[in-house]
Amino acid sequence: MPQSRSSGLLAIYPHITSRDRLLLQLLDDHQVLTTDHIHRMLFLARRTCQLRLGELAALGLLERFRFARAGGGSYPWHWTLGHHGHRFQAAAHRRPEPTVRASRQSIDRLSANPRLTHLLTTNEFFVRLAVHARRHPQARLDRWWSETMTTKQFRTITADGHGLWSVADTTVGFFLEADTGTEPLGRLVAKLDRYAHLIRRGGPQYPVLFWLGGEQREEHLHRLLRDRRVSVPVATATHATDPTEPVWLPGGATSRVRLIELPSDHGQAVADNPNYDDGVFVL
Repeated sequence: MPQSRSSGLLAIYPHITSRDRLLLQLLDDHQVLTTDHIHRMLFLARRTCQLRLGELAALGLLERFRFARAGGGSYPWHWTLGHHGHRFQAAAHRRPEPTVRASRQSIDRLSANPRLTHLLTTNEFFVRLAVHARRHPQARLDRWWSETMTTKQFRTITADGHGLWSVADTTVGFFLEADTGTEPLGRLVAKLDRYAHLIRRGGPQYPVLFWLGGEQREEHLHRLLRDRRVSVPVATATHATDPTEPVWLPGGATSRVRLIELPSDHGQAVADNPNYDDGVFVL
């Protein structure tokens, strides 16, 4: 008798650990992570990470792809949900079960997405926060929302991501604008109008974090911010820095502060959808 699709998925369950479930959820939420991302967040030994990812791929829970480097060699493996991974997450969240074709199309579109580098840059920012929290018991990444979830919940804005970062009893909310150098800085600054509109209609006064590719772009952005005299709280740092350290330069300031030290009106802040489960990020 042919094995049903549901029984095929059930047969995989004994092989799925709690760490695997967390990884599947991360990929469901954020689409793609590299081997390095996964190793830093979830494993101690890189070899153990590589072996486990291979096992999950063999089970059909994960798929991977990578690209050739111009000078020879290859870029790191990029991991995303495989067909059984899509099925597992659909069952966990009561979504319609995807077809093999739908799963394959999702993977193909992701791998060919011209914004893939931007997505990986955004995810790298949050991975750094998660890794810091893993090593420091007082720190927590309480919320990590993708661009899709942030847009769905706040509607007015189209941030690359949104997070809640806590150290001891202090929590800072923020919106992230991850810069890869492909967009004019004037267009980045123009996005602040939407954040101002969100505040005017009663939304949270979270700082907008511009995470930039280099010091020169950061200096140029601050000149634009001074000329525009924006009313939204803004802070900048570069990709070369640890975002948990005193690397954030608020608009109009001369000294840098830690992420947890940025002003953030989190007390009354809730997203537009009260039914969303934050799903605290716990490693």
